[in-house]
Amino acid sequence: MGTTFQQSAFTLVYDPSPSFVGYTNAELQKSLEKGSDEEKVSTMKRMLVMMLDGNPLPDMLMHVIRFVMPSKNKQLKKLLYFYWEIVPKLDAEGKLKQEMILVCNAIQHDLQHPNEYIRGNTLRFLTKLREADLLEQMVPAVRQCLEYRHAYIRKYAILAVYSIYKVSEHLIPDACDIINSFLVAETDPICKRNAFLGLAELDRESALSYLQDNLASIESLDSLLQGAFIDFIRKDAIQTPSLKPQYVDLLQDLLAATTSHEVIFEASLALTVLTNDPEELRQVASKLIDVAVKESDNNTKLIVLERIQDVHKRAPGYLEDLALDILRVLSAQDLDVRSRALDIALELVSSRNVDDVIKLLKKELQITITNAHNDEKSTDYRQILIENIHKVAIRFVEVSADVVSLFLEFVGNLSSSAASGVISFIKEVIEKYPQLRKEILQHLIGALPYISSAKAYRGALWILGEYSLDANDVQSSWKHIRSSIGELPIVQSESKEREGESEADDVATEGPTPAGPVVLPDGTYATESAFSSAPVTLTNEEKESKPALRRFVLSGDFYTASVLATTIVKCVLRFEKASSDSSVLNALKAEAMLILVSILRAGQSSLVEKKIDEDSSERILISLSILMDDQASEHADSRKLLEMAYLEATKNSFESKIASAKRESAKKSASALANNAEPIDKAIMFRQFAAKDVHNTAVDTINEDLEMAITGQSQSFRASTSLMSKLRKVVPLTGFSDPVYAEAYITNHQFDVVIDVLLVNQTKETLKNLHVQFATLGDLKIIDNPPSTNVVAHGFHKLTVTVKVSSADTGVIFGNIIYDGGHGEDSRYVIMNDIHVDIMDYIKPAKTDEATFRKMWNAFEWENKITVKSKLPTLHAYLDELVKGTKMGILTTEEALGEKDCRFLSCNLYSKSTFGEDALANLCIEKDPVSGDVVGNVRIRSKGQGLALSLGDRVALIARQVNKVKLNHV
Repeated sequence: MGTTFQQSAFTLVYDPSPSFVGYTNAELQKSLEKGSDEEKVSTMKRMLVMMLDGNPLPDMLMHVIRFVMPSKNKQLKKLLYFYWEIVPKLDAEGKLKQEMILVCNAIQHDLQHPNEYIRGNTLRFLTKLREADLLEQMVPAVRQCLEYRHAYIRKYAILAVYSIYKVSEHLIPDACDIINSFLVAETDPICKRNAFLGLAELDRESALSYLQDNLASIESLDSLLQGAFIDFIRKDAIQTPSLKPQYVDLLQDLLAATTSHEVIFEASLALTVLTNDPEELRQVASKLIDVAVKESDNNTKLIVLERIQDVHKRAPGYLEDLALDILRVLSAQDLDVRSRALDIALELVSSRNVDDVIKLLKKELQITITNAHNDEKSTDYRQILIENIHKVAIRFVEVSADVVSLFLEFVGNLSSSAASGVISFIKEVIEKYPQLRKEILQHLIGALPYISSAKAYRGALWILGEYSLDANDVQSSWKHIRSSIGELPIVQSESKEREGESEADDVATEGPTPAGPVVLPDGTYATESAFSSAPVTLTNEEKESKPALRRFVLSGDFYTASVLATTIVKCVLRFEKASSDSSVLNALKAEAMLILVSILRAGQSSLVEKKIDEDSSERILISLSILMDDQASEHADSRKLLEMAYLEATKNSFESKIASAKRESAKKSASALANNAEPIDKAIMFRQFAAKDVHNTAVDTINEDLEMAITGQSQSFRASTSLMSKLRKVVPLTGFSDPVYAEAYITNHQFDVVIDVLLVNQTKETLKNLHVQFATLGDLKIIDNPPSTNVVAHGFHKLTVTVKVSSADTGVIFGNIIYDGGHGEDSRYVIMNDIHVDIMDYIKPAKTDEATFRKMWNAFEWENKITVKSKLPTLHAYLDELVKGTKMGILTTEEALGEKDCRFLSCNLYSKSTFGEDALANLCIEKDPVSGDVVGNVRIRSKGQGLALSLGDRVALIARQVNKVKLNHV
């Protein structure tokens, strides 16, 4: 929340009723004066929230002093110190208010209170106090607390000494001596840590001396004090580079001796800042891996793994021996932790350790497959393992064959997506390593009967058709296809089988059953066949008992049947080129035609669950026509085109896809190498001259990260919040002719919108009880409504309103300004303009793989289809405008997008909102040959309706802006 006064607050206060309308000052005063302790607690909470909202409530100070300060209620006393923390303590001239004298007396009494909690809480409050006039009277009591018997009091007393000295040195001029003496006499580890932190800030020499005195016993000290020492060492080593070697040695000794995870983590971070020696960074990474394995908290594991990856970037190639150690983190149950550990380990895989890594991953995969609890988490983990094994095996030929055999061994137990991933991996391996093709092909043919996924089976059929290159391979593939189809023709064999089953059922059924033909109502006999009888559905047991291809056909999956037809044609054409045995070739063709005709007949019968579709039927008929075509010389050209289409085109397309992926991988590797490579002309750093050379000193990245975490401001954020950018975000809410002029400055944070409103009284009268009421449309929620106030003639008033955003839907904020009218008149209203929340502030481009995109595309139910018609000169120009306007990332590769002057363009886009919402888009456009316009459509899909509609509005807005007519002259 923004505040209008300069006093900073150190404590966050929870607002229990954000929609509550604030009290008036009179109501607050009455509640404090006559209410019970419970009512006073509620009132104090409401006052704290109102003050944090920007209303300092100056009239309430004396009532708090009179009616709250004397109370013995502990909760009320705690809230009272929150109140002293944020209440304005100075008057308009900058002098201490007279009322604060009474507060000083109360604070002094609390500093001598017999209750340790009250005394400690008061000392902690003094560390937040920045008024020297107030602190001056507290110094004697603080000095006394340094010798109190209870450590809870002493740990805050020493911090109070440090804080008072930082505010004004003349209040405690001997603060350094006090802290030194305190350190010598103190035995409590927390008190010693607090004292050393203060000494390190106030007197570097004394802190260094104390550190040197404790070097011999530093390994046996408490972990809190060790952490303070590490923090001092890191900061001092950057200030005095000449001591850096000794500090690095000390941190290494401490890292080797300590067992505290906190100390190991802090010492490791300090070493990453102070040294670039790869061997030392390797030891740091080893210690961090131990912490990641032993620590139980998953968030801590993720943070430590991030730091390990940072170390790997600093010393590429030196952590290869730790790849197996990092995989010990896979013992965690959290999928994010496991995935992160696998990502880091894969970056460390080399030809030296690839065998051990693959063995470990194979063991993990076997555990997930044989695990009795085959829940969703286990399935997702298995999918992650398969993807990572795929990434490793495709890089190293020596393990590819073993991985293929492992995958095919378990392919029957995998889900559809996992089995499809396995087949995709086999495609890539069999293309990349020709020497393994025969072995992989035999393994695949042996595993095909156990594949239950139609999608995976289609991929396997494609492999058989493309890589069965010689006659033996074709015949092996043919044997599997023939056995997987089962008895032919399908219709007759299935009819006989079902008739046999029905006869057996009739025999088993007791009592006479009518036999003979069926007589229709008109007296004629009915004709029955497999094409006219009612469809018969198979049970799961009957389906499982049938061969794979036959099962797919009977279940109505004719897309797989059309892929089978193409595979059969490829096998016949390859056998024709590889062998001169015409009798075997004719037998293959005859059997192929029998298979395809049988599938067509089955698709038109009632034996299947779903009739054959036109596309599949047409593809099978085309395959039949090719098989029946003769080899006359006059058809030589068409035969050549046919072979090129079936035997070369698809394989060339797959080869180009693999080559494109290889180029992308090489580009990433080259980029990483360029970032980590040492330039030839890099300056040599001499340690003796390091103190003179400020450019060679280490940068304290930890402090930078802390500052960014506290302030939330990076360099780009500061640039975006410059004066000009702020002025662009100012929105006028009322007009200059209205009695009250209002304008708002809107700031978008991650999950909320902060509206700073400036109100100007443009009348010559004081506007009484002026307040602003806001309301919202969409997934927005007003956190607090500011209280009413009086605004003098031509006066200004500022207020802040926070709006919580829960999704990336289009939202509207609207409201009124209300103030009291004249004597006996009703309240007066000024209606404000609407504020539209821009969803583009919450949407960022993202990347995902093709399989995940297709999975989400099928799962998302909301679709928004927008027709495109644009005057832009090229299709790529429209794509650039679309990406710029919707902030979506392009998933389609540059090679697939075509040339700049292409006539057709199709691509997929993907973005993710701050709230984790996914937005998918598919762009299909073409160049109209007549008008030259860009025409087509954009289809947007998301899980919720709001995001799809909002992005659709942005696409329509792009079209209006691009097609806007421009006038050269009037």
